Amino acid sequence: MKLFEKLTLGKQTVKNRMAMAPMTRSRATTDGVVSDLTTVYYTQRASAGLIITEGINISTQALGSAWTPGIFTPEQIDAWKKVTTSVHDNGGVIYAQLWHTGRVGHSVDRQGNLPVAPSAIAIKGQQHFTAQGPKDYETPRELTVSEIRQTVKDYGQAAKNAIAAGFDGVELHGAFGYLPNQFLSESANRRTDSYGGSIENRNRFVLEVMEELAEAAGSGKAGIKLSPTNAYNNIENSDPVAQFTPLIGALNKIPLAYIHLMHPMYPLDNYPHYPKDVMETFGPLSKHPVIANTGYTKETGEAELAKGIARMISYGALYLANPDLPKRFELNAALNEPDRATFFGGGEKGYTDYPFLTN
Repeated sequence: MKLFEKLTLGKQTVKNRMAMAPMTRSRATTDGVVSDLTTVYYTQRASAGLIITEGINISTQALGSAWTPGIFTPEQIDAWKKVTTSVHDNGGVIYAQLWHTGRVGHSVDRQGNLPVAPSAIAIKGQQHFTAQGPKDYETPRELTVSEIRQTVKDYGQAAKNAIAAGFDGVELHGAFGYLPNQFLSESANRRTDSYGGSIENRNRFVLEVMEELAEAAGSGKAGIKLSPTNAYNNIENSDPVAQFTPLIGALNKIPLAYIHLMHPMYPLDNYPHYPKDVMETFGPLSKHPVIANTGYTKETGEAELAKGIARMISYGALYLANPDLPKRFELNAALNEPDRATFFGGGEKGYTDYPFLTN
């Protein structure tokens, strides 16, 4: 099966074409430090060809959700060293997903500071889950140009910190309505300067960040996750094809490891003009290896690889619940069911206690 074939990403060869997708688990301390339990969690899943961590905050400003990890203090970096060392000792490859949530946050988890965004436009019709429970979104503070440039540097420093912590590479979380995705979106970005207005200007922030990451992490050690048809978190574009075609074309000129493309997680009934198949529409535009994400099974993942567009499939909830997922696929074994009640926050339950196959 293609899922079990080796693959070259950047300058590294991985043992199979199954990636563990990034998933927020909210089990860090209030200071953004991961625990020994996190080391166990990722080590259990080291049989993946590639592990992509949960989103890791690049700075204090980037924080959006309670109990999420960072990689900007010495304590945070040292804690991640334990994770990467253990994963490597067990034959795994692990990338750090670098995260800035932008307006997807709340001041109660940000020491009273409002979230920041390309424009002062609040998310409507949703609530944010905070340490004090669900709350309506606040109107974020619009970033200045100098702050945007500093944020690009923050990403670069986070990439350097990740490499120092032993990660094999980094991935920009440019999807699902977080800060980079906000810059790409007409509904979230109403700027009239060089970072807004035209498609070229809305793409500028993401491209500057990716150039910074490729320089900081090294050639072939940076990837990016994109969700061209994501509508969650009030992300809308009048023409996603027009927006993302030049973006992917420009990314082709940067020495990246891969592009990670995400199918929509929610129905697009209100967006009949959006392309129906993300992989078939945007995958062929990339000269870098493409990782396909969202909703795949063993069978549909294998079928996607057979099409020849995607080179790897990333699995989220299936990896969360099945630490030995490649072995289960290989043996056609039954799969553990994910316990959604324990996805976010808590301790060992629903985190490191999912059973392995016994044979």
